[in-house]
Amino acid sequence: MRTTSAARAAAGALAALLVLSACSSKAEDGGGEGGKESTGGVRTGDGVSGDTIKLGVLTDMTGVYATLGKSVTQAQQLYVKQLNAEGGVCGYKIELTVRDHGYDPQKAVAAYTELEPDVLGFPQFLGSPFVAAVRQRIEGQDKGLVLPQAWAHSLLGSEYIRVLGSTYDVETINAIDFLMQEKGIKKGDKIGHVYFEGDYGESAVEGSRHMAEEAGLTVVEQKIKPTDNDMTAQVAALKKAGVKAIVISAGPRQAASLVGVAAAGGFDVPIIGNNSAFSPQLLATQAGPALMKNYYVASPSLPIGADTEEAKKLVADYKAAYPEDSLDNGVVAGWTAAAVFTEALEEACAKKDLTRDGVGKALLSLNSFDNGFGVANDFSDPKAPSSKESVILQPDKAVTGGMKVVREPEASEAAQAYTPGA
Repeated sequence: MRTTSAARAAAGALAALLVLSACSSKAEDGGGEGGKESTGGVRTGDGVSGDTIKLGVLTDMTGVYATLGKSVTQAQQLYVKQLNAEGGVCGYKIELTVRDHGYDPQKAVAAYTELEPDVLGFPQFLGSPFVAAVRQRIEGQDKGLVLPQAWAHSLLGSEYIRVLGSTYDVETINAIDFLMQEKGIKKGDKIGHVYFEGDYGESAVEGSRHMAEEAGLTVVEQKIKPTDNDMTAQVAALKKAGVKAIVISAGPRQAASLVGVAAAGGFDVPIIGNNSAFSPQLLATQAGPALMKNYYVASPSLPIGADTEEAKKLVADYKAAYPEDSLDNGVVAGWTAAAVFTEALEEACAKKDLTRDGVGKALLSLNSFDNGFGVANDFSDPKAPSSKESVILQPDKAVTGGMKVVREPEASEAAQAYTPGA
């Protein structure tokens, strides 16, 4: 995820101001750092009261990532509905409180400030710059588990903010490895990288720079803003530079423009995007044929249309719950985050500590989590992404969710040897 430099500055200023200024037994209303203890011996604290565990969702339903935010949020609401129908966690029902920040820094920080005192944690916080804006509060005083819908490597290193899957830099290394292994890119070649300014793009381009140094490539960089929707100038510059492939770390709209403009100009090179750079709705646009021919996406998990029992069940359940909405990989991302948070809650219950601290520590004990989407996640080291594997996908309108697998989950040798942020 990303934002403009002005938005980052606003988020940082807001953060600075904020810094200054037996398991089935029900616990008593908990509060405070120490928490309280139920008759069953389970300690509880903020966000746990009566028969309810309250969790917060900070998402984008009306801004730049509205499509993704809707899919992620609806998947989490469906997960919680099913979980509660099966008895909840530790005898508690889960309650999600959703706030739409519209990808606006002021709204995002204000929404976090509103919900934080009343929830145990956040199974969704969409937007790495907004998570970064309140990071000092999360680590210093709030200490509630946050699972961001964001993959910037700058979010690593916290026991309370935990990235699910490979970070953008690792994902980009795997993407370029795919270009070299499968698309003929070799030592001495130039590759282009079109990327958003801000945390998302800056994290991804770190991966390109690292891979270029390791593999003897040259990266021709093109930095853009989220408001830049026409990629004509970028395509012209990269074509003139003689690049043999392009990486794009931007949104679906920019990816469609890049691929469409390149195809129209006869610039026939493979293009690969990070996981945020595609939406299946694009396949119904004029760019659809070009996307299916020459575009690829690196993903932290198998797609919604994967041939697994878990994926098939999720497709059926989601269609039944939201028959008017399309399926995309945001559904997988939301479902996975909800499942990870639930696993941490259950582990915390088993250890009789449903405080914020207890849930955070419980997540550290999960070292092989896989909910049926092909990638095992290890949360034992806060300094590392939970996985270094990426799946390479290709758009295909004939497939559920619009994406087919062209390379199974894999961590390239370069990714395995790479330390994010080093």
